[in-house]
Amino acid sequence: MAGYGDCDNCSNYVYDEEYDGYVCMVNMDEDDYGRIMSDSRFQCPYFSEDNEYKIVRHQN
Repeated sequence: MAGYGDCDNCSNYVYDEEYDGYVCMVNMDEDDYGRIMSDSRFQCPYFSEDNEYKIVRHQN
């Protein structure tokens, strides 16, 4: 699946004004975070596609 695990396209990756940057809003443990950071092929189990159009279509 293309983009699966790409933080830039994930709905959990949001801008945090306090940190003045983007952060992952998923409360994951250190093991998951370590795998994500160390393995470029690891697919994040918390990935949720950020597709605004899909949400709008569901509301109509």
